[in-house]
Amino acid sequence: MLQYDSEEAVAQNLKDAGCGEELIEEFRNCCRQGRKQEGMRLLGKHRNHLLEAMHREQKRIDCLDYLIYQMKKA
Repeated sequence: MLQYDSEEAVAQNLKDAGCGEELIEEFRNCCRQGRKQEGMRLLGKHRNHLLEAMHREQKRIDCLDYLIYQMKKA
């Protein structure tokens, strides 16, 4: 499969990364069937989803920081 101790370790890593059970099982199937590129595509897609969410939250933080700055300046 991968250079991990076990499939359980991979599954835990994916859970820790916010992957759902469906994605985890799909990734495991790719690995079992030797479809490395497809597995990497799944991981990349989830990574992009997380990155987009992080950017949305950063914009919200920036808005609050600006409001706090304006209030301190006034």
